[in-house]
Amino acid sequence: MTSAVTIPRHGGTGGRTAVAARARQVVKAYGAGETRVVALDHVDVDIARGQFTAIMGPSGSGKSTLMHCLAGLDTVTSGQIYLDETEITGLKDKKLTQLRRDRIGFIFQAFNLLPTLNAIENITLPMDIAGRKPDRQWLARVVDTVGLADRLKHRPTQLSGGQQQRVAVARALAARPEIIFGDEPTGNLDSRAGAEVLGFLRQSVDELGQTIVIVTHDPVAASYSDRVLYLADGRIVHEMYKPTAEAVLDRMKDFDARGRTS
Repeated sequence: MTSAVTIPRHGGTGGRTAVAARARQVVKAYGAGETRVVALDHVDVDIARGQFTAIMGPSGSGKSTLMHCLAGLDTVTSGQIYLDETEITGLKDKKLTQLRRDRIGFIFQAFNLLPTLNAIENITLPMDIAGRKPDRQWLARVVDTVGLADRLKHRPTQLSGGQQQRVAVARALAARPEIIFGDEPTGNLDSRAGAEVLGFLRQSVDELGQTIVIVTHDPVAASYSDRVLYLADGRIVHEMYKPTAEAVLDRMKDFDARGRTS
């Protein structure tokens, strides 16, 4: 059985397609023989450009594996992953590393900030490593969007958890990547700080045109997205547009009650 959840492909801004990333018949398996475990089972999915997508599912459903494969952080057993029109499956390590650095942003549970650098130095660090000068006008807009203008000279220890994650969000946005992936980006935050960060992610989509994909188990986090993809047993089994926290929670309860849905 395959899973096909796609959106129409048509011309986007600057001639690019309306699809930022896509998977075609992707299989990810671990082990062999009787010990073989299939984490992704022939997944087809398109990620819409300029939208906020949340990936959900029970533990072991393959949601994190799907995100890692889409982001080029993990290899696939078979199938193809594309970033815009570039197939990333099969790229050599050097090319893949360069692609991730130049075209993809990442936000994770751990803030991954360097304690010896202040906020603005942490934000520009990936570009500094790549030898690229930041676009000052864009950087100022990103800093303003995440509300960090008065915290740029502060080091991580001088910032709250929510502020540190906002620095991580700004770092992901600053290089103007084609797509940003977040793995439980509010998992280490309290509800207030989490709501702040999610609001900034939503704002970056609405006002900056960013494409964002997050993995989450939180119905409230998912409610900030434009579209929720539900995984079960390594397959996309349901999608929801314009989700509310209540609707997401009801769907999750349905998963718990029936194990999976069709």
